[in-house]
Amino acid sequence: MKIHTQAVHAGDRRKPTGAVPVTTPIYAASSFFYDTTDELDRVIGMEQAGYSYARYDNPTAAALEELVTALEGGHGALACASGMTAVQMAVETALTDRRASIVAADALYGASTKLLLNVLEPRGVEVRFVDICNLDALSAAVSHAKPGCILMETISNPLLRVGEIDKIAEIARAAGAALVVDNTFATPLIVRPLDLGASFSVHSLTKYLAGHGDVLGGAVVTDAAHFDALRTLARIVGPVLGPFESYLSMRGIKTFPLRMERQCANACRVASWLGSHPRVERVHFPADPAHPDAPAIRRLFAAGLYGAMVSFEIRDAGRPEIFRFLDRLQLVVRATSLGDVHSMILYPAMSSHRDLAPKHRERVGIRDNLVRLSVGIEAVEDIIADIEQAFA
Repeated sequence: MKIHTQAVHAGDRRKPTGAVPVTTPIYAASSFFYDTTDELDRVIGMEQAGYSYARYDNPTAAALEELVTALEGGHGALACASGMTAVQMAVETALTDRRASIVAADALYGASTKLLLNVLEPRGVEVRFVDICNLDALSAAVSHAKPGCILMETISNPLLRVGEIDKIAEIARAAGAALVVDNTFATPLIVRPLDLGASFSVHSLTKYLAGHGDVLGGAVVTDAAHFDALRTLARIVGPVLGPFESYLSMRGIKTFPLRMERQCANACRVASWLGSHPRVERVHFPADPAHPDAPAIRRLFAAGLYGAMVSFEIRDAGRPEIFRFLDRLQLVVRATSLGDVHSMILYPAMSSHRDLAPKHRERVGIRDNLVRLSVGIEAVEDIIADIEQAFA
């Protein structure tokens, strides 16, 4: 089935009773019982399929997990309370029975970097950062660190760099490491990391998949080799997504491919317009033929789709000038998220990468004149007009 069909049908119409609901209902129950204690015993012992306690599983969450598994072409999934919970679950599962060492892309979402440095490293996990787009540097780092896990983003936040996932997966396999890929920016419409050899594909459901700014959630999709370890860890620590949030995520995903196609098309036009604007010093966008990772993008991305994130640097702008520009926007929403149907913009130095030291930001290319735009589904002419008047 094509992804557009999977988005509408996968996970739905399970048959818990004689009647079959056309969409998955919200199962707001914390525990479940059976006609006999013997049957409940088999379910708790995982000898029989079923539900016993909501920390272990829930029918609404299970339907969502089936859906995202289908979209990503994985073996199984775990719906989590947030995207960051999903990242942590994937990394900790990857390190199960492996050396407590991580090689991570030096360009990551700020909270992912903090997870590595402020949570995992103090617990004894070795962390090394590397330019994930430089395969020679990555190979050297892996040879030295002997990691249990390699962590990267399909499209990096916020500079939109693209690593060669299939070749990075080969390096991971040769080292006995698991490759964890945060696929939030790309979505399975553009790239499916598991098809390219990754062990885990992670999402913030809050973003493009749910897509309407009304749910907080995450998902880990994994291969067969890591699924049991992921679910075992989840049964202990309970990172699960609630049934109402699972329902909202499923409802949003039904239109995700249509929204994403529109957002990608809009982003291409916005990026092209920004590239010729005198107030813009530089545009970061994967469709740019001069993008540093253009060969990887042409090879790995679905044809004609480049994502809906556009980062750009405003000429001769510092923090005061950026604030004035943002405050003048009337249509584009100033908010700390992305992937909604409405266009959104943020200042990475203030928000997503606020807690990184200025020298660290500068070292990875996040300058103080950089803004990150998440392009929505509005009429593209209106998006451009709003940015133009904000420049005035």
